[in-house]
Amino acid sequence: MKVLITATSLDPSYGGPAFSVSQLASALSEAGLDVGLWSADGSAVASDLLGPGVRRLAGELRETAAFAPDLVHDNGLWLPHNHRVAALAQAARWPRVVSTRGMLEPWAIRHKRWKKAAAWRLYQRRDLERAAALHATADAEAANLVAMGLKPPVHVIPNGVDSPEPGTTDRAATDAPMTALFLGRIYPVKGLPMLIEAWSRVRPAGWRLIIAGPDEAGHRREVEAAVAAAGLADAVSFPGAVSGEAKTALLTGADLFVLPSHSESFGMALAEALAHGAPVLTTTAVPWPGLEERQCGWRTAPTADGLAAALRVATALDRPTLRAMGGAGRELIAAEYGWPRVASTFVALYEALARGHGRAAPLQDAAA
Repeated sequence: MKVLITATSLDPSYGGPAFSVSQLASALSEAGLDVGLWSADGSAVASDLLGPGVRRLAGELRETAAFAPDLVHDNGLWLPHNHRVAALAQAARWPRVVSTRGMLEPWAIRHKRWKKAAAWRLYQRRDLERAAALHATADAEAANLVAMGLKPPVHVIPNGVDSPEPGTTDRAATDAPMTALFLGRIYPVKGLPMLIEAWSRVRPAGWRLIIAGPDEAGHRREVEAAVAAAGLADAVSFPGAVSGEAKTALLTGADLFVLPSHSESFGMALAEALAHGAPVLTTTAVPWPGLEERQCGWRTAPTADGLAAALRVATALDRPTLRAMGGAGRELIAAEYGWPRVASTFVALYEALARGHGRAAPLQDAAA
């Protein structure tokens, strides 16, 4: 079976989708599918995130027709290339799966709402209605899609997460500074000013906060200004975008991972932190309700008050307790979010759609 996957970018600075889309393509290739991947910015051609079996498609989108897929899987909304993918699939009569990637979540809709309202009326809703299936990574995202009255069935399949090689998750020495880590795009949806306010209220003794990731839309300046205004320059650092060994070192050196987002469709960085053995503090706007049940983290209201209260609890724990929680998180990821399991669920969906040349009933969540 031949599957064409289309994406905005595979540049690591694009954030979670760059990793989840490339890893999905690689996992599908390993599962035996003939996978072609095209990105709007051309980054797929030279990306080091893709496995060797994935075909890297270059040139204009219309040139992908030569690949002659049985199905196309588009990732994201709103951008001109997403509309072109919909038109190409419609003309070629390819079944089309659309991963909305959190872009129809309430916070995302409110952000630049006037532009999105116009696009929704002009083409976006129609493009979604013509899809064979919609893909959400969590139940909360799926519920929002259903509430919008969209016709295609919604399939809930989580992102997969690579489990680190044995030995790469060894924690920092016991005499190292206690460290809380944020790793991701520095962008308003991530709630970083709210985190800085909460940190300034708690000011946990012996702790430092690292905010790592690429700046987007100049938001880092706003966060740095909040740090300076709160007198936290000695406690908060900004190492910038990281990847490879530097990223692994940050994850394994963290005693606590913090994701204070206003909205997430999945939370890829959170999952990677759990895979590396760091307990997680996040908000109820992030779809990981099992963190507290599995004793590997906390969820709190997406407010400065909620974050401050949770920080007081988390930073009062000693390192052995936090590491035990991190171990529970690592077990959760290994058991339920492996890429082979996720890929097999997508393969079943693709095959059902290709056989029927239409819509398939929603499948069981891969993590169920």
